[in-house]
Amino acid sequence: EVVLEIDRRPLSSFGCDGVVVATPTGSTAYSFSAGGPVVWPSVEALLVVPLSAHALFARPLVVSPKSMIAVEIMERSAGSGVLWCDGRRTWELPPGARVEIKRSTFPVRLARFRQGVFTDRLVRKFSLPVVGWRGHEGGEQS
Repeated sequence: EVVLEIDRRPLSSFGCDGVVVATPTGSTAYSFSAGGPVVWPSVEALLVVPLSAHALFARPLVVSPKSMIAVEIMERSAGSGVLWCDGRRTWELPPGARVEIKRSTFPVRLARFRQGVFTDRLVRKFSLPVVGWRGHEGGEQS
């Protein structure tokens, strides 16, 4: 079981398999697979997506990029937790552990080999069924 806090105010507690916190860049990855929304890169926000939660109000949230998000594993939890950062670094978390997440003051610089409209990148990435003009190279219409 975890307690979720936004800006140092408790919001809810629930049993779950985990909680994903993501930026708009991460909104089309694990967050999306867990039922979170796709957020356009120009939107400044943080996403909080509970994984397989056992609660009525455990729904994906979109919060201010200035928000401080905290997830605490309740002392009475039957098991421990694991903190994963982009699938690369992990830390074991015992019952009672608290993780605070906030946006860094240092932005990550991403290199793009191909420019394009975000909507078109979504259509390509997820092979979305689209009828009509999509601005394909060569001026083709589908």
